[in-house]
Amino acid sequence: MNDLSTNIRTTQERIRRAAERVGRDPRRVRLVAATKYVEAPRVLEAIRAGLTICGENRWQEAQAKMQAVGQREDVEWHFIGRLQRRKLKWLVGRFGLIHSVESVAQAEEIHCRAREQGTSQAILLEVNVGGEESKGGFAPDALPAAVSKIDSFPSVSVQGLMALPPWNPDPETMRPYFQRLKHLADRINGMPWQRVRLHDLSMGMSNDFEVAVEEGATLVRVGTALFGTRPQPAMTES
Repeated sequence: MNDLSTNIRTTQERIRRAAERVGRDPRRVRLVAATKYVEAPRVLEAIRAGLTICGENRWQEAQAKMQAVGQREDVEWHFIGRLQRRKLKWLVGRFGLIHSVESVAQAEEIHCRAREQGTSQAILLEVNVGGEESKGGFAPDALPAAVSKIDSFPSVSVQGLMALPPWNPDPETMRPYFQRLKHLADRINGMPWQRVRLHDLSMGMSNDFEVAVEEGATLVRVGTALFGTRPQPAMTES
């Protein structure tokens, strides 16, 4: 518990210093604890130590943790993993924010599910800033046309963009990708949309979140820096 508390405080302090280096308000940057493969008791410890946002990659794993944590007004659940369209029915209405919407078809499915529930689902649009074939996400040049279609879905609230750049051990190599996402968000925000307002940028992980904060991140997804290296259990979702 003491190590976890220290890790959380240290990470939050690093976020604060990175924001202040570029004249940003640190309160505009929120820490999303990437809790993939972190067992429920450890997640509860993290919440007691001050974490307020848990980011999950798999519905099956998230469901067990949500049940263990229970209904708490001081805890948000975000979905940060790759989406499967057939699993969207389980995610809509259960996560405060879905970070990883990568197609118009996914956004429309979320809209339909949210409309059935009489609610609106907050989402981010994932952008493939590195042009990697192994990763999903909108191509940057295709994003304006996609947003034009998604803007017509009243039960979806597009709140920003998300990116997962090509990994490199040198965090400085990530800076151009973060800059590209910020510039793209500014460009989209300059267009006359009916509903879309891109006020969040989800970018930066344990290795590079300080650079991401310097370049405009409002949500940083941090796992290893908080919980250490996590074993990957042999588990699958059908």
